[in-house]
Amino acid sequence: MSEMHETALHERPNTPGPPRMNLRPLALALMLAVLVALFAITLSIGSVTIPLRDIGLILAGGEPARATWSQIVLLFRLPKAITALLAGASLAVAGLEMQTLFRNPLADPFVLGVSSGASLGVALVVLTAGSTLSGAVLVSGLSLLADLGVVAAASLGAALVMALVMLAARRVKTMTLLILGLMFGYATNAAVSILLHFSISERIQAYIAWTFGSFGSTTWQELRVFAPVLLLALLVAQVMVKPLNALLLGESYARSMGLNVARARFWLLASTAILSGVVTAFCGPIGFIGVAVPHMARAVFRTSDHRVLIPAVTLLGSITALLADFVAGVPGSQIVLPLNAITALIGAPVVVWVILNRKGIKETFA
Repeated sequence: MSEMHETALHERPNTPGPPRMNLRPLALALMLAVLVALFAITLSIGSVTIPLRDIGLILAGGEPARATWSQIVLLFRLPKAITALLAGASLAVAGLEMQTLFRNPLADPFVLGVSSGASLGVALVVLTAGSTLSGAVLVSGLSLLADLGVVAAASLGAALVMALVMLAARRVKTMTLLILGLMFGYATNAAVSILLHFSISERIQAYIAWTFGSFGSTTWQELRVFAPVLLLALLVAQVMVKPLNALLLGESYARSMGLNVARARFWLLASTAILSGVVTAFCGPIGFIGVAVPHMARAVFRTSDHRVLIPAVTLLGSITALLADFVAGVPGSQIVLPLNAITALIGAPVVVWVILNRKGIKETFA
């Protein structure tokens, strides 16, 4: 919806009566406060509960009541929370970009097949691992299989599919590109299925464990790559606010407004592929955040203006990821649930609501 159209619809300047207060900045500030509180809670509560006062001491470089608490927070919980914060924001923004570009309310960051490409790279490493790696090593965790090797394989797989998508984007229309992305995904999933069929059970279990998704396997060393790349891609998305608003009413309308559609589409695809590909490489394929969070933001702010939606989905995506990771950790116990199961429980009802609320879909994507 264009800025002029939205102003006419929501502000109604000619309608008599007192002007409405703009509550959007307040809502964004409230989301930021919730994010900060949830971030602190995830550092404090887990299998071992650490008082918030000691969390503050640890982050400030002080000594907590117990020396082991510093190791728990600094080596495990803090990098995990930062990873969840960045991954959630990245997937949510990527989902918003894909839904706007394809004008499809159910599009998500993995619609281009980038996640499937990353999965194929990991499958090639895990399922065809040398016989010198014992089954116990494979089952105990991918960190023992050399985390950097798995990340590199996932990154190469995602990059290969991204390159194919970028090449196709120069020759086909947007909707055709959507179909091609789905076909790339089906092809890579078929290759993974064949590898699974010929693999031993221990390797299959290791691969399945990766597909569950996790924010806890990223180390400080890996965050030096993970964080800057995602922040740069998020900055690109912020710069693309005006093209995204123009594309809401279709490519023909965007061209009439003077937008170079081919160039805008390239940068949007590049931003989305990097956001989803990097998150998948380091955390595994995290589902539902990308498709559900943009609709949550639209429902809260009642707008399609990307000047509002970009910061909104960034905050909501981080909140959703932190909340899902917190629930998956089952505070107070040693149990760790599959992260993708929790994100599905959060996101699936939102997707069902979107499908049933056809009137709202037509207003946004018509």
